[in-house]
Amino acid sequence: MPELTLAPEDWQAIALTAKLAAVTLSILFVIGVPLAWWLARTRSRLGSLVSALVAVPLVLPPTVLGFYLLVLLGPQGPVGRLTEALGLGLLPFSFPGLVVASTLFSLPFVVQPLQATFSAIGERMLEVAATLGAGPFDTFWHVVLPLSRPGLLSAAVLGFAHTLGEFGVVLMIGGNIPGRTQVLSIAIYNRVEAFEYAHAHLLAGGLLAFSFVALLALQFINRAGVGAPGMLRGGA
Repeated sequence: MPELTLAPEDWQAIALTAKLAAVTLSILFVIGVPLAWWLARTRSRLGSLVSALVAVPLVLPPTVLGFYLLVLLGPQGPVGRLTEALGLGLLPFSFPGLVVASTLFSLPFVVQPLQATFSAIGERMLEVAATLGAGPFDTFWHVVLPLSRPGLLSAAVLGFAHTLGEFGVVLMIGGNIPGRTQVLSIAIYNRVEAFEYAHAHLLAGGLLAFSFVALLALQFINRAGVGAPGMLRGGA
């Protein structure tokens, strides 16, 4: 029996998926950290509305989010017209389009654990920093972030792992273009559709192993400090 190995297109899908997860996670932290801090500290009624909007991908079917993104980013959508006017072209069926979709879909998996982490930091720590002459930025950088390290790590694991497993939203906005938009979950679907179960097992088994290790890492993080309450839910 010949040895089963991954085909070049499988390696392309794995590399593209890892790249997508890394880029998405970087953007999620740039957006998610200040947003989570604001949600944790604000007393404005607007906070509830923003928090609900961030959490929408947890309950919304991925294909619905993908469909509306396709409409918004398409040639007749407002965002699509803007990107074309700026000379950027259209985002659907491209890697940047995958990044936009993945960022929106994985946003609650980063913001919610960070918000819970920031909310757990007592006011006294911030007051002490203020009395020592630290400004808001210094307090956040030298006090809040070091105290939030377990929560930051937890959010990173969740955001990265969730992006790796996305299917519906990336299929809607990116299609199935090998080497350009075909991510690992779609490659598995293609193998199953072609009745190539052995290759599907190989790809799916690797993703399953990674998911288990990610969940195991979260358990250690939760025991070490701040966890991610209520985040082990949502669609893919």
